[in-house]
Amino acid sequence: MTAPATGMGNQQRPNFSADEDDAEEGTMKALTWHGTRDVRIENVPDPTIKEPTDAIIKITSTGLCGSDLHLYEVLGPFLEPGDVLGHEPMGIVAEVGTDVTHIAVGDRVVIPFNISCGSCFMCGQGLHSQCETTQVRDQGMGAALFGYTKLYGQVPGGQAEYLRVPQAHFGPIKVPEGPADDRFLYLSDVLPTAWQAVEYAAIPDGGTVVVLGLGPIGDMSCRISALRGHRVIGVDVVPERLERARANGIDTIDGREDDLGDMIRDVTQGRGPDSVIDAVGMEAHGSPAAGFAQKMTKLLPDSIAAKLMENAGVDRLAALYSAIDIVRRGGTISLSGVYGGMTDPMPLLTMFDKQIRLRMGQCNVKRWVDDIMPLLSEDIDPLGVDGFATHRVPLSEAPEAYEMFQKKQDGAIKVVFSP
Repeated sequence: MTAPATGMGNQQRPNFSADEDDAEEGTMKALTWHGTRDVRIENVPDPTIKEPTDAIIKITSTGLCGSDLHLYEVLGPFLEPGDVLGHEPMGIVAEVGTDVTHIAVGDRVVIPFNISCGSCFMCGQGLHSQCETTQVRDQGMGAALFGYTKLYGQVPGGQAEYLRVPQAHFGPIKVPEGPADDRFLYLSDVLPTAWQAVEYAAIPDGGTVVVLGLGPIGDMSCRISALRGHRVIGVDVVPERLERARANGIDTIDGREDDLGDMIRDVTQGRGPDSVIDAVGMEAHGSPAAGFAQKMTKLLPDSIAAKLMENAGVDRLAALYSAIDIVRRGGTISLSGVYGGMTDPMPLLTMFDKQIRLRMGQCNVKRWVDDIMPLLSEDIDPLGVDGFATHRVPLSEAPEAYEMFQKKQDGAIKVVFSP
């Protein structure tokens, strides 16, 4: 990686790249999107400081998120070949703009997946995912995200050797030296997203929560809920995920059971749990009509497919329908799984009759960092972050890792890349 002459940085990046072997001058390795189930490692231009509030980060670890599978499978109409993916990075500060003062070259930082300024009205409300400075207004969407489609600003992502970080005067989270990356990496997405899911679930003291989906967010939601003393029931269809949750003391139920709702009511005094966390979203099994609609979008020109997804119901809603069925009357559903259709049908009669409260939204990462950080400073590691990743692989093997994760092979639950 070569240091660009930008004229805007007040600290120049050190030569981190002496050992790079096959990168072209002025380029770095990054994972890029080229079509449905087609991601590649390519040389792309080095990121540079463009604004005084920018920073450049040398990535040391970067996660593969379940939301990345939406790009791999469904959201292609909102991507362009060559887009750099990834939104769970951490690393070492290589360069900062003149307005960035709370971090310096050489600092170790985690980068939240949403880009927020910290000073607008929405950020003042703790709604950093709705930041008015970075809102993608031409798409009618909230704050910009790293590596996540035109809908969210088409900002190059963090599955790369280096990352340009806009709004770096506020966003980066400085973490201590010493512990391995896995201790802090999940502050980028998994930990705050799961924390918000539990907060939004409004589980009463001594109450019960059902977590639908035991991927990274659902798994961590179980751990956080259990740490708070709640009764937790985890549901999934993948044996390895159920086994992992049980190993952490979570009661589990196989989601393939035909009478899932009745089974859960039988163990919750016949009324259902106080809260349900839907950590599945559009990746849920079932809903064949939605599955057909998703497949159809892949056969259409991108401009038409994008309009279809913006104006039609293309989600697999099995998990959300299950949540509505399972939760007790007067209970709360916390929706952290990503959905993408604009006219997905909702059973409003049932929701109204049961007086269900529904809380949802993109995670406001910075809002929860101060609450979570003390748990990462303890030697006992109460949330098990040190061993949370099931796979750590070189960035060069990212295409194979995407396929493995999408097919749920080899027990893949959380994959971390090392550039």
